[in-house]
Amino acid sequence: MHPMLNTAVKAARRAGAIINRASLDLDRLQVARKGPNDYVTEVDRASEEAIIEILRTAYPAHAFLGEESGAHQALDAVDGVQPEFRWIIDPLDGTTNFIHGFPMYSVSIALVHRGQVTQAVVYDPTRNELFTASRGGGAYMNDRRIRVSGLTHYGDALVCAHVPGSAGGSAVPPRFAGLLTECASARRIGSTVLDLAYVASGRCDGFCGVNLKPWDVAAGSLLVLEAGGLVADFGGEQSWLTSGEILAAGPKVFAQMVSRLRI
Repeated sequence: MHPMLNTAVKAARRAGAIINRASLDLDRLQVARKGPNDYVTEVDRASEEAIIEILRTAYPAHAFLGEESGAHQALDAVDGVQPEFRWIIDPLDGTTNFIHGFPMYSVSIALVHRGQVTQAVVYDPTRNELFTASRGGGAYMNDRRIRVSGLTHYGDALVCAHVPGSAGGSAVPPRFAGLLTECASARRIGSTVLDLAYVASGRCDGFCGVNLKPWDVAAGSLLVLEAGGLVADFGGEQSWLTSGEILAAGPKVFAQMVSRLRI
């Protein structure tokens, strides 16, 4: 395992331990609202602090972007000089699930080198499932190599989604209607990081998401790519890390998802 990936795994497991302890007494959890349907707890913050502490101790010259604490410069940063390495962290993806005791949430850590994701860790503390990937080195779950689904017919696909209306309560916009109605079934798990990890491991055949942040997609995207899948924005380009829109799937399902978005 790459040394930087090994350090990220250590950080993810430390965060997972914090989350698991807190999950035993959810009644005492302090919850704040960041926006509509957007929550944060002291567990999110404690997990992020633990992750950054471990990574920063090992790599003081690296920068950080955390969902809760925002951007951090390198400890020895020089004015006007951007570090080559930046860690992107989501300490608890699926906070709403977590505060309800619904066991679908995860820790996400990605390393970006010169704009390209090179290391990824996604850790599901409820199942002790660790997804890892290094660029050019494949994707793994608990040290077992994983591959995207080999499904060829979109009508048989299980697709995860994070799009307007996919959670119920409002109509799905016409742009996504065919995508979500022509597959076998659509799911909204509530953790984009797990959605992408499940695509990488073949549990889901594809994912479509909008209004996402870098910490939602950085680690999961590398998992999918290293598992033999394709990742792009809705125009087929590679701006998904900043555009907030992403498609991910095995090659044949990916092409069919793109065609349905363009109808």
